[in-house]
Amino acid sequence: MDEKILIVDDEQDIREVLEISLSDLGYEVYTAENGEEALRIIEEVTPRIVLTDIRMPIMDGIELLRKIKQENSEIEVIMITGHGDMDLAIKSLKHEATDFITKPIKDEVLEIALKRAKERIFMRRQLRDYTEHLEDLVREKSAKLVEAERLIAVGQVVEGLSSAMRNIVEDLESGLTYFNEMPCFISIHNSGHKIVGTNQLYTARLGNKIGGNSWDIYSERAGSKENCPVGRTLSTAQGQRRRERVKDLNGGELPVIVHTAPIRNRDGEVELVLEMAADLAEVSRLQEDLMTCQQRFQLLFEAAPCYLTVQDSNLKLVTANKQFLEDFGKEFGSFCAQSYSHEGEPHPECPVLKTFEEAKPQQAETVVTSKTGERYNVLIWTAPIKNAAGEITHVMEMSTNITQIRQLQDQLSSLGMLIGSISHGIKGLLTGLDGGMYRVESGFEKEDQERIKEGWEIVKHMVSRIRNMSLDLLYYAKERDLQWERTDVLTFAHDVALTVEPKALGHNIEFVRDFDDAAGEFEVDAGVLSSALTNILENALEACIEDNSKKSHQITFRVRQDKDNIVFDVSDNGIGMDKETREKMFTLFYSSKGREGTGLGLFISNQIIEQHEGSIQVDSTPGEGSRFIVRMPKILPEEIKTPQND
Repeated sequence: MDEKILIVDDEQDIREVLEISLSDLGYEVYTAENGEEALRIIEEVTPRIVLTDIRMPIMDGIELLRKIKQENSEIEVIMITGHGDMDLAIKSLKHEATDFITKPIKDEVLEIALKRAKERIFMRRQLRDYTEHLEDLVREKSAKLVEAERLIAVGQVVEGLSSAMRNIVEDLESGLTYFNEMPCFISIHNSGHKIVGTNQLYTARLGNKIGGNSWDIYSERAGSKENCPVGRTLSTAQGQRRRERVKDLNGGELPVIVHTAPIRNRDGEVELVLEMAADLAEVSRLQEDLMTCQQRFQLLFEAAPCYLTVQDSNLKLVTANKQFLEDFGKEFGSFCAQSYSHEGEPHPECPVLKTFEEAKPQQAETVVTSKTGERYNVLIWTAPIKNAAGEITHVMEMSTNITQIRQLQDQLSSLGMLIGSISHGIKGLLTGLDGGMYRVESGFEKEDQERIKEGWEIVKHMVSRIRNMSLDLLYYAKERDLQWERTDVLTFAHDVALTVEPKALGHNIEFVRDFDDAAGEFEVDAGVLSSALTNILENALEACIEDNSKKSHQITFRVRQDKDNIVFDVSDNGIGMDKETREKMFTLFYSSKGREGTGLGLFISNQIIEQHEGSIQVDSTPGEGSRFIVRMPKILPEEIKTPQND
């Protein structure tokens, strides 16, 4: 015996006693102390029989029984119950329990319950074997019945032709013209085994045999009066169906399938025999041509530089080309929507659905998601595929990836936005320069040193903004290769701080440096990364300047290290940012400063950090301030450090 059995009981003593008894009976025994553990064991080993206590913690026996039957109804479950749980035991039978036994468990009662469970397993197995055998028998008989019906149908056709031929016996030559379009060899023979008429194909391929013997065209066993199909038809008065070989005009042999039918006179006697022979070589050639066409179509289908699918009326994939499977990779039988957008159901505006509904081609544009998560813009065309009755059975969908075209359009659109944004920015800077120079000039005229100093500060500020804008534009115009070098973190951080600290102090904003002295070195393009961090610090400075709700402001610039990264932490207690600003702050041309900003600063800072394989994290609350955490790798990956040739 090699039966697996599972004992489920929260009492260890009962499990151990039952395990010993059942092992002695030859069972492979597994044990579990609660329902959840039992379900895990069932999933792993699939026992045929489960013995389970009704009252258990975590999951009682009734719930375990219900879940077992949901997952595998063929597992037999025997319930173990106390005398006070008879109502639960009877309830378990409603949930298809095999039997129940009461505590204390007696060996003879347990054996009877196990015997009943094994009988149910055996009967179910016999029923399955019988059902499978019956299905095989039905398939076998059905195939024979179909073949018999096919032969009867062929015989009926030939018999029908012979009946029709009875009406044209008197005008034989005229009658055979009806068969000239048929792609087979047709001939009529008299009762003297002579050929009295043939169709054009017969004459063209086998020669003019009128007046010749019925067996002259045959080779091998059919090449005699008694054995040829016509001879057998005349001697038995029954139609014949045989595979034979006939000789053509060039002396070659053609494999054919021959059908004959007797043509009777009005007295019921066989007067003529109709013989029809189909060229198997021609059939094979047509099949080969069809296969060649299919192969060529498949090659074209696979090689097409776009996504091609064929979908049925349920909008499920029937077939797809190589490019579709590589980028989307869904199994046939799944919805196309599951491949394109990972949704369960097709969209109501699906062009394939419209093609089925309107019976005409459709065109659409949409965005799809590949199996790797990439999003593509695609242009879709559909075409209906109809059967011989003109009904649409399938729809072919062709999708062309136009992502690069749309990206180019976006870039051109962005370029227009950039030009407009820069124009406004430059106009504002020039206005500021004019104001600063006016103050300097008027200060000289009036010999007012304070006015000269104030004007010069404005000029310096405007020049600084022009410099930053120029650097941003240059970086945006062409992302250059990193000029990396090993750089001391503290020296780098102090240099960055010096670019912003004087401005902060000039606006009475406290600037706090908190640098880890043990930060060491990291690999970086110092000039480029300095520009990115300066943008972030200046963003913090402007957030503090714009905040009028607090008496004092502070910017804290921290630098520390973790296992693999140098961490730059910039926090301020300025105006903070709302949700929309946080979501769009790294978007090209987005600026919360109106015409004073180009929308390039934080966008380029993010680009620079990503180019270094770093990351940036932002936390901000309106009215409380913001915090930017930038993590930069201590060692750049080799592919980043190696310049890429254009």
